[in-house]
Amino acid sequence: MHVVIGGCGRVGSDLTVSLSKQGHTVSVIDKHPSAFERLPPGFEGQTLVGIVFDRETLEAAGIQEAGAFVAVTNGDNSNIVSARIAREHYRIDRVVARIYDPRRAEIYRRLGIPTVATVQWASSEIYDQLFHGIEHTELAIGDGDLVLLRLEIPQELAGQPVSSLSETDKALVVAIDRMGSASLPSEGTTFQEGDIAHVIVRRDSLDALRARLAERPEH
Repeated sequence: MHVVIGGCGRVGSDLTVSLSKQGHTVSVIDKHPSAFERLPPGFEGQTLVGIVFDRETLEAAGIQEAGAFVAVTNGDNSNIVSARIAREHYRIDRVVARIYDPRRAEIYRRLGIPTVATVQWASSEIYDQLFHGIEHTELAIGDGDLVLLRLEIPQELAGQPVSSLSETDKALVVAIDRMGSASLPSEGTTFQEGDIAHVIVRRDSLDALRARLAERPEH
């Protein structure tokens, strides 16, 4: 897949290298030429000096053929504008933006644009959003080994016990948001369609949690 990345700071450069190693083609944009010094010697992807929301720059980076766009500059406004252009003008399905202001972030999540904030674990979460996309990470705990996820419960899990997503020492459902009202689940709580589950999970157990979410329970 071709990925266009806006911003070659710590997160953008880490993500650029990670995606390249996975076999994806990457074009990275930054307004500061010195930013590309973060990339390793011999980097074969495309680097462009320019403004991330400038359409000529985006098109030079291959946005029209891209499968994903990631906005990780240091400015919320640049990330918001470029993410909206990628989603609304170029019809890119996989768009992720780094937005520091939590109020703005919530607005853009509701518009279907996943957001991340904390630099420490943003690169890992962006990769998860691009290639998995079932959850949004609300909080990294400690050094990021534990994360708090916001999960939209699929219809197939309606009527199933909340405990079905918990696993000793690996994952724990800590709250349920149902029609705007949050509650702590009890032993007998079951999911309803439209629930939002808040789950603390070990980062190395994310794949196992995704597998449980992908299962189709028999009713």
